[in-house]
Amino acid sequence: FICCLAVSDMLVSIGNLAEMLFMLLLEHGVLVMRPSIVRHMDSVIDTLICSSVVSSLSFLGVIAVDRYITIFYALRYHSIMTLQRAVVTMASVWLASTISSTVLIAYYRSNTVLLCLIGFFLFMLVLMLVLYIHMFALARHHLHSISSQQKPPTAHRGGSLKGAVTLTILLGVFFICWGPFFFHLILIVTCPTNPFCTCFFSYFNLFLILIICNSVI
Repeated sequence: FICCLAVSDMLVSIGNLAEMLFMLLLEHGVLVMRPSIVRHMDSVIDTLICSSVVSSLSFLGVIAVDRYITIFYALRYHSIMTLQRAVVTMASVWLASTISSTVLIAYYRSNTVLLCLIGFFLFMLVLMLVLYIHMFALARHHLHSISSQQKPPTAHRGGSLKGAVTLTILLGVFFICWGPFFFHLILIVTCPTNPFCTCFFSYFNLFLILIICNSVI
């Protein structure tokens, strides 16, 4: 799952680099193509980037679920997460990401498609939030139990603080990098002509950069 996440994040960078080089070559006259071919190539690259971004987001959720099973069902982990199920999960994520991204690029002006994308982001955010907080609470409880059994009892504040910092980094980076882009999508659906929304839309490239930063991080 971590390798798939790494591949997804790498493809985000490769897709953006390919799009940038493609546009630069066109602008400087090195590549000469018909407008229809240019639009087709742009759609293909956008689909690659979009599918990579969606799969990256999906694998973050899959890794959270996998960690949760590891902690709460440790003795049954290898019977729950078999190699076959892992392969099916990975293949399903890649397939679903490709199909959904193709639909998204083809119908990106549709509010229904945007609402589905927003719903997907919120689902992943809530899923990760609930799972990681539950795991953190269990780890804190275990740490408290261990320290109370020792004589004299040892302070467990340092371990709890480290866990809280890790949790904050995981969810904080996720929300900071992805939040503005999905807030942008929400505004497109709810108030496309409002002056505040129009001003917010002008920072769209910055939101895309934040998503790429999430891949780097």
